[in-house]
Amino acid sequence: MERQMALDEKIITQAIIDRYFKKLKENLSVDVAVVGGGPSGLVCSYFLSKSGFKVTLLERKLSIGGGMWGGGMMFNEIVVQEEGKRLLDEFGIRSHLYQKGYYTADSVEAISTLCSKTIQSGVTIFNLISAEDLILRENRVAGLVLNWTAVEMANLHVDPLAIQSKFVVDATGHATEVVAILERKNEVRLFTETGKIVGEKSLWAEAAERDTMANTKEVFPGLYVAGMAANATFGSYRMGPIFGGMLLSGEKVASLIKAELKRGIG
Repeated sequence: MERQMALDEKIITQAIIDRYFKKLKENLSVDVAVVGGGPSGLVCSYFLSKSGFKVTLLERKLSIGGGMWGGGMMFNEIVVQEEGKRLLDEFGIRSHLYQKGYYTADSVEAISTLCSKTIQSGVTIFNLISAEDLILRENRVAGLVLNWTAVEMANLHVDPLAIQSKFVVDATGHATEVVAILERKNEVRLFTETGKIVGEKSLWAEAAERDTMANTKEVFPGLYVAGMAANATFGSYRMGPIFGGMLLSGEKVASLIKAELKRGIG
């Protein structure tokens, strides 16, 4: 029997520290920082990275994937309409025709595949990190101020660190966490009808899916909204466990930012 190599706990620890800090140092200045690791944030990151841009994604929770894991009320199936199916196909996520215009997919397969393919495209994902503030430069968002989520939850007085980015995407869902920070801490006017976060309305799947695409756009110089954060910011409905709009929103915001980066903006 071949003798096993002895394992050294110091080397195990050192390997994790060295590799993690290498990732962190390589992402202190990026093209795009995406906040929120749900489907829209993942899809946005994937398409930008595939286009050759440096992207980091930050998720405040332990698990990546947002609300997609739970399907509808913990029934781990999701629905995607006809328009969004091509994005399931893009990622290699299996889907099943339920009836004309409605496809189902296993929610665990869907979000785990999105996570895996996004990382493999070149995106660096950091979990358990929260965006507690923004870097502003001459009336433009220029980066994020970060801290451990555990520090935030424990209400500890620990100073944060920061990363620079040419663009920031708020893909934090219903809470619109990044836009809310910008609005609360600065005397600025958002690109909304009221100049403030309008707020999310109750459930209307058809209107919400339509409005998600219309509301996926820049809300302040350097700051874009995607997914449910877009509807909550600009004042539209929630859609429940149908996810085509989330996927398409991620693709759209990536396309918008890609065009800006190619024009040298940011």
